[in-house]
Amino acid sequence: MKKDHRPYIVKHLSAQFQNWYVNYFLRPQFEHLGKEFIFVGSRHIEITGWPITLGDYANVVATPDRKVRLTVWSNREDRGRIRLGDYCLICPGVRISSASEIVIGDNCMMAQGVYITDSDWHDIYDRSVIIGEKSAPIRIGNNVWLGDSVIVCKGVTIGDNSVIGAGAVVVKEIPPNVVAAGNPAVVVKHLDPERELKTRSEWFTKLAVLDEMDRKVRKKNTIFGWLRSKVFPVRGD
Repeated sequence: MKKDHRPYIVKHLSAQFQNWYVNYFLRPQFEHLGKEFIFVGSRHIEITGWPITLGDYANVVATPDRKVRLTVWSNREDRGRIRLGDYCLICPGVRISSASEIVIGDNCMMAQGVYITDSDWHDIYDRSVIIGEKSAPIRIGNNVWLGDSVIVCKGVTIGDNSVIGAGAVVVKEIPPNVVAAGNPAVVVKHLDPERELKTRSEWFTKLAVLDEMDRKVRKKNTIFGWLRSKVFPVRGD
């Protein structure tokens, strides 16, 4: 479809259903889930293990073919934790798996297919090793952007504001305020300290304006037109 034919009320009701689903089915699986979240495709989000926390104003998007999976799996009760800050964006296909501890700061963006794991899960020579023995905590600072299909490995720290390019594999510390890329990821650029950095929190301050714009754009959409596009689509739909 080139156009979303849904009337505003249908989209609004869909969003309300998403919120109900998250509060009823997903919230009990979190140690903490913050306020004012936006989830899309909530039925395709899998939460496994404990404890997992997600801060305020989270934006999580999942699709049937690209599920979002947050997993804590450890053989020790004192290890295994995932903590994400406020205003985080989690795109389809993101997987975060912890046997030690993964801490992600505020305003972080994780593009499609990002994989963050703090464990090797199996030993190179002894494949029968207990899950999670080869693990080390991960620390990702505030306002970090992980590009499409980035892999972040155990024991890594990524500094505030840094950007990791698509497809990079991060195996060692990345300092703040840089762009890193490659396999293994290395610094390829330093951010301009004179330029203002705006974070995702800015976007959430504009939600009321964006909602009003969406209402106007959908003003001519009708229930009949939306149903027709589903049953009898035509060129241009």
